[in-house]
Amino acid sequence: MVGPFSTARLVLRPFALADLDDVWAYQRRPEVARFMSWSARDREQSRRSVEQMVREDGLRAEGDCLTLAVVRRDTGRVVGHVELVWRSRAHRRGELGYVLDPRHQGHRYATEAAVAMLRYGFETFGLHRIVARCATRNIASARLMERPGMRREAHFRECAFGKGEWRDEYVYALLRAEWTRNAHRRGG
Repeated sequence: MVGPFSTARLVLRPFALADLDDVWAYQRRPEVARFMSWSARDREQSRRSVEQMVREDGLRAEGDCLTLAVVRRDTGRVVGHVELVWRSRAHRRGELGYVLDPRHQGHRYATEAAVAMLRYGFETFGLHRIVARCATRNIASARLMERPGMRREAHFRECAFGKGEWRDEYVYALLRAEWTRNAHRRGG
């Protein structure tokens, strides 16, 4: 099991079944599901989601996903999650993902959580390259990826079909050498 990690305002920790109410509070919101592969969830769907995230507690084999609850230190409430998927052992690649309750956006909690997960991926787990993807219409997500120094490498046209339409996608990436070189920008 990996975590917890502490940042200035957050604790990133493995999920527990007791997190259901907080998770359902954001997974049921249409604006959260808008750019996801899933639609707004009912309580039972969120319960199954939490059960899955509880199992995603480490990177033991290629393909594993580490999903951590993003918890505000001041309230103790789960306000989202951040994940790292181990995409390739041979190429030391990972993929970053995140979801944040819109009621807590605008305070850079997602950036803080993403930086902590990038730090884990590069400095502890030893990845060489981490990518992140978002729908091109998800401007907030694209900006979030740029804050810790990720660069846009691709714009894939109509590469994903979901919810009855084709969507374009941006792919961002960061190399370990870039992460190390830009440590001063993050205060690390």
